[in-house]
Amino acid sequence: MNTTPQPDPKDRPARLTVGVVGAGRVGPALAASLQLAGHRPVAVSGVSDASRRRAAALLPDVPLVAPAEVLQRAELVLLTVPDDALPGLVTGLAETGSVRPGQLLVHTSGRYGAKVLDPALRAGALPLALHPAMTFTGTPVDVQRLAGCSFGVTAPEELRLAAEALVIEMGGEPEWIAEERRPLYHAALALGANHLVTLVAQSMELLRTAGVTAPDRMLGPLLGAALDNALRSGDAALTGPVARGDAGTVAAHIEELRAHAPQAVAGYVAMARATADRALDHGLLKAELAEDLLGVLAETPGPSEKPGPADTDGPDDTDGPEGDAR
Repeated sequence: MNTTPQPDPKDRPARLTVGVVGAGRVGPALAASLQLAGHRPVAVSGVSDASRRRAAALLPDVPLVAPAEVLQRAELVLLTVPDDALPGLVTGLAETGSVRPGQLLVHTSGRYGAKVLDPALRAGALPLALHPAMTFTGTPVDVQRLAGCSFGVTAPEELRLAAEALVIEMGGEPEWIAEERRPLYHAALALGANHLVTLVAQSMELLRTAGVTAPDRMLGPLLGAALDNALRSGDAALTGPVARGDAGTVAAHIEELRAHAPQAVAGYVAMARATADRALDHGLLKAELAEDLLGVLAETPGPSEKPGPADTDGPDDTDGPEGDAR
C-alpha cells in the first residue's frame, strides 16, 4: 500500500503525452502505469521482436517509431535502455536536435543520476532519474508490482516535486538518492537482488542432485522466512553452521560441492567468509570457534585466489577446482 502523502494538485504534473525509447522490460511497464494515472502514451521505439511484442502487450495501439520521432511526439520521454548505452543515446539525441526545450526526459538507470542527461539539459530538457527498485518480467504483471515499489529519485532541486509526483502516480514510493551515491545505491540493489537469483538457482540445482523432487516447494518457506527475518533483524537473523562455528559441517559442505558442483565452491567459500566476518563482528560467532572455521575456509581458494605454480607445496595448497563467483 502506498503510504506516501499525495501531492497537492498544483504540484502534480499536467496530463502528458508519453514516449518510450527502448522497449525492454521496464519502459512499457512504466508507460502503462502512467497511462493508468491519466497520461497518454503516444510512441515507442523498439528494434527486436521481443521488444515489439512487449510494446504490443503493454501498450496496444501505440505506434512503433524511431527514437527521434518518439521525442518529437512526446512531452515526457522514458529512456529505458541498458546503462552502457545511455550516455551515447543522450548525446546523440541532443546533437541531432531531437530534444525539445521543456521536454521531460526521464531515464531509469540505477547507476546514473541526472548528470548523464546534461547534453539534453543544455538543449533545454528537464532531466529526471527515476529508477524502480524492482525486477521486471516484460509482462503485464510488472504494472501491478509497481504498487509500493521504491524508486531511486535524482533530479535538480527545482524538479524534485515533479519527479516525486510522477513516481507516486505510478504507485511507487520515492526515495531521494544523491547524485554521487547512485553507483553505491545500485551496487547495493544488485548485490541483494541479482545475486539472490544466482544463489537460489544454485541451491535448487544442488537439491535436485541430492534427490529432492520439488526444490522450489522446499526452499519457498525457508527462504521466505530467512528474507523476512533479515529485513526485520539484519545480522541478528544469521543462523546455520557458519554462524554457529561448525567447522566440520562447513568442511563437509565444501567436500560435497567439490565432488558434485565444483563451480559453486568459490561462491560458497566467499559467502561463508563474509558471513563469518559479520557473525564475529556482531558477537554471534564465538572467537574460539571462529579459528577452526576460518582455517577450513582458508584452505579453499576464493574467487580471486587461484593458486599459482609457487603454491604447490605450501600449507594452503588445494587440489580442488577453481570457480568464479560473479
